[in-house]
Amino acid sequence: LDAKSTSIQVVVKEGGLKLIQVQDNGCGIRKEDLDIVCERFTTSKLQKFEDLASISTYGFRGEALASISHVAHVTVTTKTADAKCAYRATYSDGKIKAPPKPCAGNQGTQITVEDLFYNVNTRRKALKNPNEEYAKILEVVSRYAIHNSGISFSVKKQGDTVSDVRTLSNASTVDNIRSIFGNAVSRELIEVGCEDTSLAFKMKGYITNANYSVKKCVFLLFINHRLVESAALRKAIETVYAAYLPKSTHPFLYLSLEIAPQNVDVNVHPTKHEVHFLHEDSILECVQQHVESKLLGSNSSRMYFTQTLLPGADCSSSEVVKASANSSAVTKGTSDKVYAHQMVRTDSREQKLDAFLQPVNNPLSTGPTELTTEVNAGPPEGVLRPQDAEMEDVGDPVEMADVQEDTVMPGRLSESGRLSPETVPPQKRPREDTDIEMEKDDTRKDMTAACTPRRRIINLTSVLTLQEEISNQAHASKQ
Repeated sequence: LDAKSTSIQVVVKEGGLKLIQVQDNGCGIRKEDLDIVCERFTTSKLQKFEDLASISTYGFRGEALASISHVAHVTVTTKTADAKCAYRATYSDGKIKAPPKPCAGNQGTQITVEDLFYNVNTRRKALKNPNEEYAKILEVVSRYAIHNSGISFSVKKQGDTVSDVRTLSNASTVDNIRSIFGNAVSRELIEVGCEDTSLAFKMKGYITNANYSVKKCVFLLFINHRLVESAALRKAIETVYAAYLPKSTHPFLYLSLEIAPQNVDVNVHPTKHEVHFLHEDSILECVQQHVESKLLGSNSSRMYFTQTLLPGADCSSSEVVKASANSSAVTKGTSDKVYAHQMVRTDSREQKLDAFLQPVNNPLSTGPTELTTEVNAGPPEGVLRPQDAEMEDVGDPVEMADVQEDTVMPGRLSESGRLSPETVPPQKRPREDTDIEMEKDDTRKDMTAACTPRRRIINLTSVLTLQEEISNQAHASKQ
């Protein structure tokens, strides 16, 4: 990128352990510089010491190629615009192995790194899974491809004909987001941008609206065109989205901040993934307010995915639920009983559970309904029957049981000790007037939820009458 290239192609084998090849169409390296290209600090882009205060390039110390040449086999093929041919040289431990050899090649530079960590066994064992390392390479290249919309990027495995990441040089930032993250993200993007001269910063980027949410936050942050991380800025923006997105969901964010170089310190982390800058709290607050204003303006409408009714489907939802329930019961054979309080009413025409907990009125009856009981051969209303009068004279039920037992016991055995036909007590008389018949049409008024009468009137035969009959039969047998 520092060489002003417009096309960058990356080829990887076994996650980069066997081969990493990066080719560009930049300005190239002169032949006389190839002898020292892998020595420390020789590829630095700083012209003087004061340039450290205004760093505007990705590499500035000149230690990348030197470090790689100590742990891998490096081959550099390069050609400048005014050179007649390209030149190739190999390096090991920061030194060139042989003089550069002329070869065919296009303008630009191709750097090939083979057998990474061949002499550092511990580092090589730490990179066990090639697929994970290849995924990390794809992530880094794809993020730089989104930020550098005017440059073509391509990443693929060696031997593959199709690239896993590919962007065009004439594509916009939204086009690159669409090709890498899909249409679901690109169609919900909101362009953001703000500037503050007092804080000497400018921000631009794209964020998703309230219609898009994912389980993991995708945050692409570039400060002075360098991919970095900022936990404070991430937390500030996610706090704003918490009021618009469902719980435990996150947005897609791409922000590019341009801060005055003298206010940024890029030497905080060895990998340059973390930077510090002046007026951090004020800049974060300004970015947060701008993002919140954009979300508030786009929150006037929401998008929901609906299912259209298929043609020919005339059955209601309740019928579908019943049919599915019946089919599942048939397939399972025996299913557990589902109680009423566990059911979910899906149709407004279905009865509520409250209807079974209150007295109901019969909709078919026109007049007032009363509970009537018919008594077989009973006297008219208001006339006291003899049995009822005798029942009133009876006191404690225990005393009645004792009287009945004392009356029946003497007549059980004859003088021979056996039961005679005459002494056998008669069977219980069939109860009269004990059944209650209710008219089916007029039994709803005083009914409970279980469809049973609230009060049952049972007329029993008088105990005194039974006692008198048994006594008469016993005396008759003795006579």
